[in-house]
Amino acid sequence: MNRNTKEKICAFYASDYHFEMISLPYINKKMENKEDIIILTENNLEETLKTLLAKINLKEEKKKNILSLDWQNNDLKKLDTIKKEKEKNLTIFIKGKENYIKNINKKIEQWTDKEENIKIIDCYDIEEVGENLEKIMEKYQKILRTTGEKKIENL
Repeated sequence: MNRNTKEKICAFYASDYHFEMISLPYINKKMENKEDIIILTENNLEETLKTLLAKINLKEEKKKNILSLDWQNNDLKKLDTIKKEKEKNLTIFIKGKENYIKNINKKIEQWTDKEENIKIIDCYDIEEVGENLEKIMEKYQKILRTTGEKKIENL
């Protein structure tokens, strides 16, 4: 699973809102750099995201751009986009249970075998993986926090 072709980062969340709060500053920065972002999620995040965006201080245009990313759980459409646009600089968030993350990663690996312009951020439910946290973190070099990417050995 962890080949040297793609950058792999992990993140851990306690709720949908928590995931959004961790990922939004990072997503906003990537969008400012004109990078493409795809969010693969096991459950629909559109409503929680709208609620969160209504409460944060961000320009309306940025809020619209963030909402335009498609926060619903329509994986087939998104996986098809990954297959077609693998030459672009892509940041892919995969949010869900451990099994969902593993299965989505397998599919992405099949289609993007040697791509080096893809960053995958696997976002785990802390409730589900609590006892295996260290074991999961061993597979990654970096973790995503609200302050951005951090090398794991520096934690």
